[in-house]
Amino acid sequence: MSEIGKPIKLAGSTLTHSCHICAFFHTQEEKYRVLMPFIKEGLENGDRAFHIVNASHRAEHLQRLQQEGIDTSAAEATGQLEIQHWQETYLKNGRFDQHLMIDTLKEAIAPSKNPPGKLSRNIAHMEWALEDLPGVHDIVEYEARLNQVLPKRHDPVICTYDLSRFDAGMVIDVMRTHPMVIVGGILQENPFYVPPEEMLREIEARKTTN
Repeated sequence: MSEIGKPIKLAGSTLTHSCHICAFFHTQEEKYRVLMPFIKEGLENGDRAFHIVNASHRAEHLQRLQQEGIDTSAAEATGQLEIQHWQETYLKNGRFDQHLMIDTLKEAIAPSKNPPGKLSRNIAHMEWALEDLPGVHDIVEYEARLNQVLPKRHDPVICTYDLSRFDAGMVIDVMRTHPMVIVGGILQENPFYVPPEEMLREIEARKTTN
């Protein structure tokens, strides 16, 4: 993990290095309460905000940002705020292709997209993995592989999960693929993190026994 130029506040702590983070929440209200200061601080500092949401939740997402005093129309017009949909990223062509999505994400968070000297604060809502579509079962492998392919100097990538919708086994596996975790609204180093090479071997072993 690489140091970032300026420490940023996130979930009751301070993030000082680039990281792939999973964030677990029980409700939408809890999710926005915890992440909104991170989003708002970034926009006020001139950082870029890149969010991936369900297309049907776009209006609600914008409304929540607007309720915090964020001029979403202006931010989108200048490119400071970019919102993409599951249907054009994770579930493009009606399926999940982990390798295509990795390429899509790497392009979306490339430093060249940021204003000079600024960060990209990246948030992906992950409930797309609950859809009954081809490939979605590869989500844990995708999350593990992402740790291998993200550039050494990448900006924060936060994957949000609704604990009320994912089963316990999935939550445990997802947690093991992220170096840092937000639980109970607090950011912390993840003691359960498994390096990607080891996690991918475990996933392959499971495939052979199933």
